[in-house]
Amino acid sequence: MGKLNNANESSLKIINAYLNEGWFRIAENMGFQCLKIESKDPRLDGIDSLSGTEIPLHYICKLATHAIHLVVFHERSGNYLWHGHLRLKGHIDKKFVPFQKLQFGRYPGAFDRPELQQVTIDGLTVRIPKNPVHFLEEIPHSRFIECRYKEARAFFQQYLDDNTVEAMTFRKSAKDLLQLAAKTLKKLGVRFWLSSGTCLGWYRQCNIIPYSKDVDLGIFIQDYKSDIIIAFQDAGLPLKHKFGKVEDSLELSFQGKDDVKLDIFFFYEETDHMWNGGTQAKTGKKFKYLFPKFTLCWTEFVDMKVHVPCETIEYIEANYGKTWKIPVKMWDWKNSPPNVRSNGIWPISEWDEVIQLY
Repeated sequence: MGKLNNANESSLKIINAYLNEGWFRIAENMGFQCLKIESKDPRLDGIDSLSGTEIPLHYICKLATHAIHLVVFHERSGNYLWHGHLRLKGHIDKKFVPFQKLQFGRYPGAFDRPELQQVTIDGLTVRIPKNPVHFLEEIPHSRFIECRYKEARAFFQQYLDDNTVEAMTFRKSAKDLLQLAAKTLKKLGVRFWLSSGTCLGWYRQCNIIPYSKDVDLGIFIQDYKSDIIIAFQDAGLPLKHKFGKVEDSLELSFQGKDDVKLDIFFFYEETDHMWNGGTQAKTGKKFKYLFPKFTLCWTEFVDMKVHVPCETIEYIEANYGKTWKIPVKMWDWKNSPPNVRSNGIWPISEWDEVIQLY
């Protein structure tokens, strides 16, 4: 497979012209054989009248033993770029090129929008990311999964959406809080993902659950930074409580506007599972919530590019059981989750450190 920056001048002319109307004709006149991969535009899946519209995702052109793979990046509403899955349809020659060697397309991907700069390669002017190292580092962690709009529509046919003023006000406040939290954590360089009820809302109904009353995020304990509390307070979010400690069962809660709080759960990794802790303030009882091991994928939620567990269904079923599709408004964090376990009690001598209420 020929690398793009090793391609000859005619190949680069194709790249500059690939979105023009005469793309295939120009390429074929140069002696290339070309393949175009299209699929439904996922940005329109939430709009019944427009879903099904196809967009170009990949172009592959070959000449003799060399091939050029052009990946089409599309803008998404969260101010990021997305590319689609290179899915071969039935009529496509599976031997057109060694597809397994292509770096892009094994799964959809999401990337920060790069600032571009012009450079000259072999006398030809092309554009590349101004920070190519950051772009290259994103590639192995770029996997993207879509919100399940079809299933969300089915959910709302069975359970009517809450469109009261109170529900819409909460969703707006929760969205603002999530955006502020994401901005704060990005400045710190701390990875996070949608957890608990916020993750369930994304997966089940592509929206914030209006009766959840908070925003839930997960962070791996190895990504913890000592200035995280100060950073949130500087962003206008006072600390509501701090339970546990870095070595064990840490969780933080911050007070947002309109009585919406932000809960951050820190996850600890064991040999065959992960867990986050919980603490009952009045008794010092400790709880542990067990999850199967998971990795992180990007998704789009309330006009944001955010992480969720790639193994989403396993994550949600661990937390909410097999009946997660049924809305439950009465939820006891100490007893309701099927993955909760008793984890002892904090020694009274440590209470001042591990149970801090504000």
